[in-house]
Amino acid sequence: MARIDKINGEVKRELANIIRELKDTRIPLMTSVVTVNVTNDLRYAKAYISVMGDDETKKKAMEGLKSAAGFIRREMGKRVDLRCTPEFIFELDNSIERGAHIEKLLNDLNK
Repeated sequence: MARIDKINGEVKRELANIIRELKDTRIPLMTSVVTVNVTNDLRYAKAYISVMGDDETKKKAMEGLKSAAGFIRREMGKRVDLRCTPEFIFELDNSIERGAHIEKLLNDLNK
């Protein structure tokens, strides 16, 4: 496993913990980190986030994460030993919802 893959995994794990601990009411409990890609220079981390709910819930959750980005970065710096703590870029990821929808369609076909 490459060094960057280990970093991605560790940052993803800690990011999920930090998000769970946030007290922002805009971020629902059903918010999860799908994947994290940290750049090779460790300056940026693109985090793909899945939020269960309607479009308004997703929009508010992303606003909450973006407003907490500074806090998240500071917490990450305390928890993960990296030369440079990355700046987070949050992207909404609908792959889990799409997968659930496809599974439902397939189940409906089998009936």
